[in-house]
Amino acid sequence: MIHLQASMKVNPAKREEFLENVQELIKHSLQEEGNSNYQLFEDAFTPNTFMMIEEWKSEEAIQAHNKSAHFQSFVAFAQTGVLVAPLDVKTLQDVKTLQG
Repeated sequence: MIHLQASMKVNPAKREEFLENVQELIKHSLQEEGNSNYQLFEDAFTPNTFMMIEEWKSEEAIQAHNKSAHFQSFVAFAQTGVLVAPLDVKTLQDVKTLQG
């Protein structure tokens, strides 16, 4: 299993627009083959800082997701001044997977 953590710092003036748009991304991503979890959180101490926690069955599933229409649409939307800092994505693997 591969876990992704995508940190997004959202322009406060575009918060509601972001929250509406990201719901479509979550809805369609959860329906993708190879996805086990796709959930959005907001930092409890830093308003407008969000973390998307994703869980994928394989690197191939992630690549297919990255090419999907709903993901590409969200990326284009995010580049319209919605994010005030570059997207920060971390890829994590379960230690058991790494040990074989």
